[in-house]
Amino acid sequence: MRAFGRRLPMLLVVLSVALIAADRWASPTPLRALGSAVFGSLESVASSATRWPADTGRIEDLERENARLRAALLATGRPSGPEKNKHDKGDKSPMDRYRVVPAHAIGFGRDRTVTIDVGSAAGVARDMTVFDSDGLIGRVIQAGPATATVQLITSPSASVGARLAGSREVGVVKGVADQGADGGLLRLSLLNPEASVSPGDHVVTLGSPNLRPYVPDVPIGSVVSVEDASGGPTRTALVRPFARFTALDLVTVVLGSEAR
Repeated sequence: MRAFGRRLPMLLVVLSVALIAADRWASPTPLRALGSAVFGSLESVASSATRWPADTGRIEDLERENARLRAALLATGRPSGPEKNKHDKGDKSPMDRYRVVPAHAIGFGRDRTVTIDVGSAAGVARDMTVFDSDGLIGRVIQAGPATATVQLITSPSASVGARLAGSREVGVVKGVADQGADGGLLRLSLLNPEASVSPGDHVVTLGSPNLRPYVPDVPIGSVVSVEDASGGPTRTALVRPFARFTALDLVTVVLGSEAR
């Protein structure tokens, strides 16, 4: 080992001389191509390794910003049912004045709940609306410092004030106990037993006092079938949610209204 250590400087000198000679008398193109391939690849790997942590942070920031923008687009839009609100005079939606925070779904419970990665430190509290770019997800039922638990609207114990986007007939949406693999259906009970409702009609949130637990006009889903309610006190229909509860990722929590 010591002999090799003494020979190493001599080997480096010989290698340097050989490279100088080759550069002088031989065509430089192959050598330069080899050097570029070897050292360029090493530089690329080193640069990628250096940038990777920063790039990961930027990707997460971009994902959250994308979620915020998509949520804002959904929230500020009027109901997208067969008819728009006949009373809509072109004014801005109240959602324009809401404060929101984006979050990731990081865990799913057997009781049809989901855990998100924001909590009270970000302003999240109980009974706040949660939705994604497709539609309503549910409401916050518990908030810790860094995470919160959201009850999905497909839960049989969930109850959401709702209305038909076209006729504005009001009712209540509840989760159906027998859920399918696709996340399940909802049952809409309209207060008016004579209300006109058809497959394809869109259902949106009615809204709650002080915006909690649900803010108004967030899309819930579309009617897939109307149930026979002969002689019943309400008109009922099954609704397929717009949100894909088996593939939740980026969601938005409504913190409240903007201060005027």
